[in-house]
Amino acid sequence: MLLGIIGSFLPVLPGPITSWFGFLLLYFSPLIELSKKFLIITLIIAIIIWVLDYFIPALGTKKFGGSKSGMIGTIIGLFVGLFSPIPGGIIIGPFVGALIGELLNKSDTKTAMRAAFGSFLGFLTSTFIKFLVATIYFGLYISILWDHKTVFFNG
Repeated sequence: MLLGIIGSFLPVLPGPITSWFGFLLLYFSPLIELSKKFLIITLIIAIIIWVLDYFIPALGTKKFGGSKSGMIGTIIGLFVGLFSPIPGGIIIGPFVGALIGELLNKSDTKTAMRAAFGSFLGFLTSTFIKFLVATIYFGLYISILWDHKTVFFNG
């Protein structure tokens, strides 16, 4: 669960999905009864957040006046930044991708910078959403363990 919270900030770990594996462990534990419905709903939420994480920066680009080229540049920059050895590549990649996409689209520098800033805000938004969901999952995990404390601590 804690890895999920850390994964909200590190691009290597998908935060909510990593947190969800804590629920999966509880589900297979013979000591704790966890419903399959709960497990499926939390998995669907984690997958939706994981997918949105790749599109929110592009939506930020569009919201700040970016074109389709800027949005495509954001997504390409996100993947390049994800796999680049540069520290902070996941933050820099979408910004630079949006900027280059807009400049290739013949946008002026001001419009290109606005679109790039939008991709950065989109990145911050998606990071916050991942952190929020991973923290909620952690709280649910602790709550479930607390409800079953007698199983672990004899009273």
